[in-house]
Amino acid sequence: MPGVPGDRFGAAAVDYVRHRKGFPPETLDRLEAHGIGLSGQRVLDLGCGTGTIARQMAARGCTAVGLDVDSRMLEAAGEMALADGVEVDWVEAPAESTGLPDRSFDSIVAGQSWHWFSQDEAITEVGRLLAPDARFAVCGFDWLPLPDTVPGATEALIEAYNPAWDLGGIRNYEPGLLPLFDRVGFKVVVTFRFDLDVVYAEPAWRRRIAASAGIVNLPPEDATAFDRDLAEMLAQRFPGPDVHTPHRVWALVATPPVV
Repeated sequence: MPGVPGDRFGAAAVDYVRHRKGFPPETLDRLEAHGIGLSGQRVLDLGCGTGTIARQMAARGCTAVGLDVDSRMLEAAGEMALADGVEVDWVEAPAESTGLPDRSFDSIVAGQSWHWFSQDEAITEVGRLLAPDARFAVCGFDWLPLPDTVPGATEALIEAYNPAWDLGGIRNYEPGLLPLFDRVGFKVVVTFRFDLDVVYAEPAWRRRIAASAGIVNLPPEDATAFDRDLAEMLAQRFPGPDVHTPHRVWALVATPPVV
């Protein structure tokens, strides 16, 4: 789906800020081990949303820029950066046409955003923005809808309310990304993934799901009914104040073609 429709996530920025977990620090550790986010680097967080990567990169000594098409997300990101005590430059622009200078970044990271872009245009823009010997990472932080888990049961309920939603399941982006990278001359340096348990308070999980792509654009009455059914399902199958949600972090790190 090219671009993120303005009302899809911007209207849910408050829930994003309060309830959606950002990339765990281990992600940044592993990216750094592969040359992305080293102190002093110029780093672009592409499709940054609330800037979870940009803010962490800034805290590690990078000169960070966060870019997104939605001003509401960028406003929330700026408030979070202020609270974190870090400086990030925020740019409102599409990933396919950023308006940023040629060869101006040592690292670019697209975290939980690449699937929203027009990918041929976006990868061309990434290639234009990367400095010589720079690196590019596409990464994600996804719940794992395993049987008899909170994400698995939640995802089944999302699909019942929104049959057109097609972002479910255990995602594997390599079959789509590797041919794209190969076609434009990007060389994959490494891929990695790791799983972890993420704990949410029960109300926070519900609000996190309300801000997800499967629910955020439902008619208000359907979204309300979904939340009621989700609360009932959690109470029956996963009772308690907290819910445990298996998640997976994955990433592909690549270098651009030599020019």
